[in-house]
This record gives sequence, C-alpha cells and structure tokens, in this order.
Amino acid sequence: MTALDRQSVAAIAEAVNNGRTSALATMQDTLARIAAYDAIQPQVWISRAAPEALLAAARAIDARIAAGEHLPLAGVPYAAKDNIDVAGLKTTAACPAFAYRPDASAGVIERLEAAGAICVGKTNLDQFATGLNGSRSPYGIPRNAYNLAYVSGGSSSGSAVAVAAGLVPFALGTDTAGSGRVPAAFNHLIGFKPSKGRWSTRGLVPACRTLDCITVFTDGIADARLLDDVIAAFDPADPYSKERADSPVTPRRIGVPRLDQRLFFGDAESEYLYDRALDTLGATAEIVEIDIEPLLEAARLLYEGPWVAERTAALDDLLTRNPEAIDPTVREIVEAGRDMRAVDLWKGIYRLAELKRHADAIWANLDMLAFPTAGTTYRVIEMLAAPIALNSAFGRYTNFVNLLDMAAAAIPAGVRANGTGFGITLIAPADTDQALLEVAERHLATAALPPPPPLDLEGRMQTVKLAVVGAHLKDMPLHWQLTSRDATFVGAFETAPNYRLYAIANSVPPKPALIHSAEGAPIKVEVYELDVAAFGSFVVEVPAPLAIGTVTLSDGSSVKGFVAEPRAIDGAEDITHLGGWRAFIAQQTPTG
Repeated sequence: MTALDRQSVAAIAEAVNNGRTSALATMQDTLARIAAYDAIQPQVWISRAAPEALLAAARAIDARIAAGEHLPLAGVPYAAKDNIDVAGLKTTAACPAFAYRPDASAGVIERLEAAGAICVGKTNLDQFATGLNGSRSPYGIPRNAYNLAYVSGGSSSGSAVAVAAGLVPFALGTDTAGSGRVPAAFNHLIGFKPSKGRWSTRGLVPACRTLDCITVFTDGIADARLLDDVIAAFDPADPYSKERADSPVTPRRIGVPRLDQRLFFGDAESEYLYDRALDTLGATAEIVEIDIEPLLEAARLLYEGPWVAERTAALDDLLTRNPEAIDPTVREIVEAGRDMRAVDLWKGIYRLAELKRHADAIWANLDMLAFPTAGTTYRVIEMLAAPIALNSAFGRYTNFVNLLDMAAAAIPAGVRANGTGFGITLIAPADTDQALLEVAERHLATAALPPPPPLDLEGRMQTVKLAVVGAHLKDMPLHWQLTSRDATFVGAFETAPNYRLYAIANSVPPKPALIHSAEGAPIKVEVYELDVAAFGSFVVEVPAPLAIGTVTLSDGSSVKGFVAEPRAIDGAEDITHLGGWRAFIAQQTPTG
C-alpha cells in the first residue's frame, strides 16, 4: 500500500453538507483505507461493523442531507476505543472473558451519531485501560505508525494508530492517567483531554470511575474544537457529568518543571525538542520554572496509593471468578488494590485534598503549564522486558492531571530521528477547554514543526547518526571504515562551543581527542548515518583512549560521536584554536 493522507473532520463534513461529495463515497474510501492498512497492522482493531451496515448508514446520512438537514459531522467516519459502548458491537475492554453486547451506545456515541458521524469499529487498547504503552492486549500489539519497532503508546493504542495512519479522521480514546495524551505524542497527533465531567462517561467501562475522561485524537486542533462543541453537554444519566462551562485563559505566564526536575530518561532528543518548544512559547509568554514535587506526589497516589483500589473495584468480579483471564501485568497492578484498607483510602483522600489546594493556588500566579507529554519512548521489545518500570516513565508528566481536575491538550513538538513523535501538553484549570485549544492552535501556527514522516509500512530500519571529528572525515585515512558500512553523509556541522580539541601524542594514523569543557569553542565535525548493526560493528573497533559518546551540536541537538578519556590528552597538543582537524592536518602537510 501507499501512505495515506490524514483526513480532516471539518473538511469531510463541509464537503458532504455542500454536496461536493457524499457520505457514501466517504465511507467507501474509508473501507478501502482500512483494508489496505490491515496488511500492516490488523491489530489496530478488535471489531468492526459490517461493510454493508456502514454503507447503509452512509446512505441514510445522504438522505438526511438531501432532505435539507445540516449535520456538523455529516458522513464523518470514526473509531471508538473498545471500552466505550457502541450498540451493535461487543465491548471487550481487550478481555474476551469480559465481553458483552451493550443494549445502548455510550452518551458520547449518541451525540456523535446525532451529528452525522458513523462509527466504523472498536479499537484495541491496553486491557481495561491499564497502561500507557499499548502492549497489554490479547488482540495483539498496535505499534507506532511511524516506526513499527516502537510502542504506539496506550492505553488508547488502536485509536491513535487509526488516526495517524489515515484510516479515520478522528477516534475516541479514554484518559485516566494519560492514555489519551501519550499515544498522541508518539504518533504526531492532537490528543484532547477534556475537563472531568465535560464529556459524558455513561457507557464507558470504568478504570477509575471518579477520574475517567473520554478523549479524542485528531490531526488538527480545529477538529478537536469542533468535536468538543458537538460532545460537551450535561448528561443527567451520568452521575459525574456537569454543565458545560467555558472559562477564558490567556497564556501570559506558563509554568514548566524546574530544570533539576526534568527527566528525559536518557533521551537527549526529547530534551532538545522540549527546549525548542519552550523557546517558541517564550516568545509570547513568560516561562516560569516551578517545583512540581506536589504534582508528582499527587501522581503517585494513582498507582502507588489507594486509587489502585478503584481499578480493583471495577474488576473485582472478574478478579474473583476468573483471574487468569486478565493480562498478567494488569492483574499484578489491580490485585494490589485488594491490600488497601479503608483507612489508607481516607488518608489518601485527605492528602489529595491538600495537594488539590496547592494545585489550585498555582493558577493564582500562572495561566497554564507546558510539560513534556512523555520524557521518552521505547521499543516494544524493551517494554515487554520491563513492562511496569518502563510504563511508569510515560506517566511522569501525565498522571496528576485528572486527579487535580485539569484540562489538557497534547500537541506535537517535533520528530525524533527514529520517526516517533515528541509532544508537549498544555494544561490549564478545569473548564478552560475551548480557550486551551485556541492557545494550542496559535502555538502550532508559530512553531514551524516539520510534518510527520512517512508511515512505516515495512518495518523501519533503525539508524544512528555519528559525528566524526578526525581520521574518519572524508578523504582521511580511516574514512573507509564508514564507507565499507554504507554510511550516509548527513552534513558538515559544528559542535556546541563547549569542546576542546587535542592532537593525541604518538598516534598512528594521527587522531584527535574531543573533550567536553566549559571553556571551549565550536569544533567542525561531519555527521554520518549508519544502521544499528553497522554502528555496533563500528563501535567495537574504536580503540582506547577514544570512545563513542554523545556530542552536542551548535543547534542544541545531540548525536553519537567520538569523545575521549582524560588520559588521551597526556602529552597532546591543544589545537582548539584551529577549529577542526582539517586545519591541523593542513598545517602538518609540507608545501613546495
């Protein structure tokens, strides 16, 4: 198959309403898109409506339009995470033993269908929405649409991939701890998490019923805003629903984690992209570093405190009668709730109230927060090897938001070299949802982000960028060690101005030593790209006192590169002032 363009909710609805296309033609195109991508990732879906039923539903929309109706979502196909009830399709929550056929659709589905949208199927998820990575499902593991080796993010894994791959223009997810935001970041999407109670959760299989939010994935902010206009409403049948409110927010002062509290788990690319995002935000607002420990403490209550018992309550019957039906990692998490005492719960409630008071006080001095959505990402194979530890890294900047009743919009903030997305989340007080989306839209208009890379349709080859500074430069004695590994020249660059360059004494052939130093200068380097296997074979041939580390370039980005142990400069000549190895070699070459 060829890569599929993402679609716009608003554009489809406008074209169907105005007769430039039909809901039937739109659905036929959708079915073709889904069939083509099934060859790549059939595990995106748990169930789908029959094509004949979908075509009939599309014809019914066309009939309504012909009769003079104007529908805000006329003929727009969409997907729903399979913990949200859709009449006519089973709800499984990714657990076959739990599956049931609902008598009615969830509240949000009813509103979407009334507006002319058509649900094409139910998407895969981390079982019972317990996870942020997408690997905890007996229906297979949806993978990142842009690099199949990496996790899609979860728990709304299938929903994110369905939108990223261009199968549907929007998909519903859910969010208790970040499940509607982390997959958005990894797949270059918008992930809008409304304020608690803004969207009805009637017909949602609960994870933590007091915290759950239904969310949406879209390609653009305008579509998220349109969908909020359709869905946000009071639902008297949902005890946690509330009247829609729309408060303003003007981003004059934006809170960010204090520098020493920013964790990127060794991911220098994420750190770099976050700094760039803050630079853009800082052009129109004051960036204020804050102590996020109270927010992190609130987050810990979700999985390390008594709120685990709320997940246990949702699964108590299945845990009792058929525990083996539950994914082992999910079971390990929710079984812990059985050890929680009522005393622990009340202590947690009291402490959360104190932390909520602190969080509310933040808004006296700040208008919003801008956090990384997730500090890093991982390959599927890595996640399966350490499913709880690595999953927890994804929740550092997301777990507190629902506990503290905030609105959030996850937005793209850059592309990693491996094709996966990095994102930031804009967070504001409850009921600022529409204003928050407007701020996000203005930011993206000025951020000048590159477009998402091509979809990974065959399994993307993993590559590594390597900076060389001396004998491996083009036309130098050891350059063949790169060409023999089919290394691709990326470009000539300079390092950040905090390196010193030395000519190592008695080295054959002559080699330099690049040393990080507070009193340094920019040093010229060449950057090459190798596949992972070639990079590994190259590294094992690097002789001491040289080594391969991480080198920061002048634009702030980082690549792998030659560095040196301190002993490399014993008896060495400091040639930093020359700015690079070629200038030093030119000095040594006799002329005339």
